[in-house]
Amino acid sequence: MWWFQQGLSFLPVALVVWSAASFVFSYITAIVLHHVDPLVPYISDTGTIPPERCLFGIMLNISAFLGMATMYVRYKQVYALNPEKSKIIKLNKIGLILGLMSCFGLCIIANFQKCILYYIHVVGACLTFGVGAVYMLVQTVLSYLMQPELHSKDIFWIRLTMLLWCCSSIVSMFVSSVVLYSGLYGMNLVQKLHWDPQEKGYTAHIISTVSEWSLAFSFLSFFLTYIRDFQKISLRAVVSLHGQTLYNTAQSFVTDEQTLLIAGSI
Repeated sequence: MWWFQQGLSFLPVALVVWSAASFVFSYITAIVLHHVDPLVPYISDTGTIPPERCLFGIMLNISAFLGMATMYVRYKQVYALNPEKSKIIKLNKIGLILGLMSCFGLCIIANFQKCILYYIHVVGACLTFGVGAVYMLVQTVLSYLMQPELHSKDIFWIRLTMLLWCCSSIVSMFVSSVVLYSGLYGMNLVQKLHWDPQEKGYTAHIISTVSEWSLAFSFLSFFLTYIRDFQKISLRAVVSLHGQTLYNTAQSFVTDEQTLLIAGSI
């Protein structure tokens, strides 16, 4: 059995690989068609013009689904390991809510392009990466609270490093974006897909785009730390038969829960 076949470790692996592929494939398509500059464009710019916009949208929607599944399994795992610790249970629930909000933001990014509905796109980005950073913080705190009995110290420090990487990328991107879009370097820069290195604001643009790519991959790298945890967990679906038919007959309601129909690992 391969390492990614153990338990549910395929979930975070699929999330990271698929999400990275969605960025890379849309970037390659946009470069080949000369829709953006090869040197570090905004991720959102690589998903603005068809056909890469279609590819970008559908792949990120799938990433959002994989993210929801991964975060839910993480929630169930932490709950199962700490059934009587109220502080951890409360933080775990908060983490799940934040994670689902982040995934919803990813759907907004996928379906509302930057150059078409800029402010809605920004809201989606804030939900995805802003709320997502808080989700990373909650999971890092949980890792701290669960060590050394349930978590090794190494995992906590790795997650803390990923969190600091993410936060530094957010700060860098925010500052450079504020400078870039302050009006000092012209108006309607949101619609601008091609930049000349000699233009004013080019340095701020590059810092902003590099920070965005750094932010995206710091976010994805955090989920790689789930692989070892997910190797030790599996989910089971149990279906109980309440009747002998699927019709709403009187006889079908008489039968109690007496037959275990399916009990298989997912």
